[in-house]
Amino acid sequence: MRILLLGKNGQVGWELQRTLVSLGAVTALDYPEVNFVDPDGLRALVRDHDPQLIVNAAAYTAVDQAELEPETAMAVNALAPGVLAQEAKRLGSGLVHYSTDYVFDGTKREPYTEEDVFHPINLYGESRLAGDRAVEATGGAYLILRTSWVYGGRGRNFFLTIRKLARERQVLQVIDDQVGCPTWCQFLAEATTKILATMVRGASDPIASAMNAQRGVYNLSAEGQISWCGFARAILETDPLRGEIIAKQVIPIPSEDHPSGAKRPPYPVLSKEKVRSGFGIEIHSWERQLADCWRSLSETGRPESSQV
Repeated sequence: MRILLLGKNGQVGWELQRTLVSLGAVTALDYPEVNFVDPDGLRALVRDHDPQLIVNAAAYTAVDQAELEPETAMAVNALAPGVLAQEAKRLGSGLVHYSTDYVFDGTKREPYTEEDVFHPINLYGESRLAGDRAVEATGGAYLILRTSWVYGGRGRNFFLTIRKLARERQVLQVIDDQVGCPTWCQFLAEATTKILATMVRGASDPIASAMNAQRGVYNLSAEGQISWCGFARAILETDPLRGEIIAKQVIPIPSEDHPSGAKRPPYPVLSKEKVRSGFGIEIHSWERQLADCWRSLSETGRPESSQV
């Protein structure tokens, strides 16, 4: 199978380069090879590669900056996925696209299902929801995997930021009134590949046919829930190199004490029942995923530093 992976330098895309090779020949691209704000160029690129499966792991993920760059956020998160979906349908190919828990306002106070009403409260969430709807509107073969609080050992993310700050400051103040599902990027990549493998296994038709039968949105994040402050404490408590940590306290604070450019949903926790029952995917707890992340980093070396 010919697979076109977009967003290879992102957290999930980086891991997908390793996992997707079990399914076929992977061509992995990212900016500047791909201009995600150029619809015509994106169409031409897809047609040149003629993939049987497109996996779009690219996104504009700077939540605060999106408020200042709405056109760019919409181009990458809304227009580009629509173009990819159109081209996938034209080629008779399948599309995997990632979405976010920030399409919800977080006021439900119990895990959100795929059928719940959307109500993003920031531009980032609006742009991602627009992308989801653009993919759905094509009527092609697609999977939208909605995830939450992604982290890993490279790039910029909460996990690396906390690890870095704990070595620089004696006191950390972390928001405690936002609760979610911290999800390890490698788990996402491996789960995605397992889902696709169930479709490919024993199928004589192209993957688009199998995907079309189960197309739709599936929540895919860690099991359980924790606040940012609780997750920060767990990161420090499980750090294999705790001797380097100088932080003595992790103090919980409300969101209003840490103003940002965009509002965040207080409780965007996702229900995983649909993906579990639909594909037999084992959903690991956030605690298990954090332990697996540390284990992986100990085998490959220290994580790259995160810029604050």
